[in-house]
Amino acid sequence: MRWCHFILLLMLPLLLGAQEVTEDTVVHMNKVQRLKQRAVERIHEKMNEPYDTIHDSGYWWRALKHGHVDFTSGTIHYPKFIRFCWRTYMWGDKTFNSYDTSYVVSTGKNWKLMFKSNNWNDTYRGEPTVNDIQIDLRSKLTANVGLQLSFMAVSVGYTLGITNLINGEKVSKKLDFSFTCARFAADAYYMENSSTSTARVTDKGTGGKWTIKDFGGLHRKSYGLSAYYFFNNRRYAQAAAYCFSKYQKRSAGSWLAGFCLQHRDMSIAMDELPQFVLDNIPSDGYGEVPHFLYNDYCLLVGYGHNWVLSRKWLLNLTVTPYVGYRHLIATSNEDRASAWSLNLRARMGAVYNHKQYFVGLQSFGDFHRYKSQKHHFIGSLLDFNALVGIRF
Repeated sequence: MRWCHFILLLMLPLLLGAQEVTEDTVVHMNKVQRLKQRAVERIHEKMNEPYDTIHDSGYWWRALKHGHVDFTSGTIHYPKFIRFCWRTYMWGDKTFNSYDTSYVVSTGKNWKLMFKSNNWNDTYRGEPTVNDIQIDLRSKLTANVGLQLSFMAVSVGYTLGITNLINGEKVSKKLDFSFTCARFAADAYYMENSSTSTARVTDKGTGGKWTIKDFGGLHRKSYGLSAYYFFNNRRYAQAAAYCFSKYQKRSAGSWLAGFCLQHRDMSIAMDELPQFVLDNIPSDGYGEVPHFLYNDYCLLVGYGHNWVLSRKWLLNLTVTPYVGYRHLIATSNEDRASAWSLNLRARMGAVYNHKQYFVGLQSFGDFHRYKSQKHHFIGSLLDFNALVGIRF
């Protein structure tokens, strides 16, 4: 387990939102790691305890508690409702989750326990079309840590918002849901962020530049849903890179296609800029609070590829442009926006597998373009995950 401690110590700056790591903090994290190690050891002891293996009506529960249930076996006597669920699962697994075993195999484990560090921020770069002002906005890094326990496709977890604790209030919120099988994947998210941002204002006409480190005028909220189908689903397993439930034995890729629905709500209170900035930019650059409120209805087409670098290392890259129709909601103060929604998603994952342990690094970027008669900007959501886990 020493390598786990080393990885977690390297993650300390991320876990604390780029705050200074003190000696007391390191001591506290070492205590947490010792508790985690004892918990893992206790789980191993419990799983390896002897039990009655006679296939009677109670065998399924005894085997389940020790992590030894063979869900492919038809000889286990489940209760009536559980047997119905088992038959439904076996049909779904055969129909939607079968692979060419020369390319993809199961890990052979149904349980996963993961420690996760999630860090993200959002950025916006654009300009009003009526003058030479350019505005760059970048939110502060939001850091969260948590534990997640998974059994097959079901997961429960708890996440602690480090950034919210440091600020003493809830300044950001992000929720994610995802489901992945061999044939298709689906994900949904909700993001709300009212934390201060770094604002850079440039007057391209006069060459003036100003930087405001704690700009509180940016408010944004968005949520969305996407689903897509893998065409080479027999040989390509996205779950190997992001869910840790499969092993990719040989490199393979797949085209994918689906849809994406999104709602975005963002406003920029320019009058909250410092007075010395307002005095040096044209008044039509901040006379009205821009409010961008719209829905996107898009189709996506992309490609994902798994590179098997060695028996233990896996690298994934997935790129999915999505294009469609943009509907401007009436309560927005924009007169007219382009009906074309042009967006791009990119995802990268690296996984190291060592027996039942695994380490994962994941990055995700979502980029979207907005253009109207008054404004033009590019927005992005950047997300980074570091995970350490065990299968059992």
